[in-house]
Amino acid sequence: MSNPIDTIQSDKLAKEAMNWWTNNSDLVVKYATNIVTAIIILIVGWIFASLFCRSLRKLMNIKKIDSTIVLFVSNLTRYAILAFVVIAALSRLGIQTASFVAVIGAAGLAVGLALQGSLSNFAAGVLIIMFRPIKVSEFIEAAGTTGVVKEISIFSTILTTGDNKMIVVPNNAIISGNIINYSRMETRRVDMEFGVAYGSDLKKTREVFADLIKNDTRILKDPAPQIVVGELAASSINFKVRVWVNNADYWGVYFDMQENVAEKLAAAGIEIPFPQVSVHMDK
Repeated sequence: MSNPIDTIQSDKLAKEAMNWWTNNSDLVVKYATNIVTAIIILIVGWIFASLFCRSLRKLMNIKKIDSTIVLFVSNLTRYAILAFVVIAALSRLGIQTASFVAVIGAAGLAVGLALQGSLSNFAAGVLIIMFRPIKVSEFIEAAGTTGVVKEISIFSTILTTGDNKMIVVPNNAIISGNIINYSRMETRRVDMEFGVAYGSDLKKTREVFADLIKNDTRILKDPAPQIVVGELAASSINFKVRVWVNNADYWGVYFDMQENVAEKLAAAGIEIPFPQVSVHMDK
């Protein structure tokens, strides 16, 4: 048999719960609805931000806008949309967003003072996008490193080196120093130096260089190539050979000329000297 006291207590608790629900049901339903709505806003906002930014990238690519600008604008737009979505969700929960934004602004000021380096990187990223000293896929030298630009983000620039290493460089380090852009110009000059032994036939040596240049179709005729004696060094006469090529042919011409010059000079009987010291002893 059940205890009458327990039965009375159970009925009392049930009655209190029923009274509480009767008095607070509207409030519970209201808050539950707001929470569900806020979650829906976050989910829909996240999906919308992704789809909108993807469509924006496609549109800019169709318009043939530079890929550097495409990545930067799409990322910035995504963050702006997500910030708006979060504020809308908080507003739906009944949080006063005006005061919330004010608090965020004050906190942002404090964080900004603590993260001056990051803010300077952001400002530098904006300057890179505006003035475009570098673009994606260009080969550059900046901030003490060299590589191909893969991505320019809000705070940093990603480079890949010739041996396929990824280097993340802060934007401020790039914009605050010298930038050497090897890809921007259509043509480049290949500067080479070759030494021949003293006593070599200089006219014949010059002809060897001229024939190699003439037979290489990658070397441009205008501007005209230069073959000059640049230095009378300690153990060699150094010729400076300067030719112009299309940017993409630079390294191919440079490396091929090194090999071809060595072969042709040897075939012509012209010595390529190496540093040496002659010692004469008197008896």
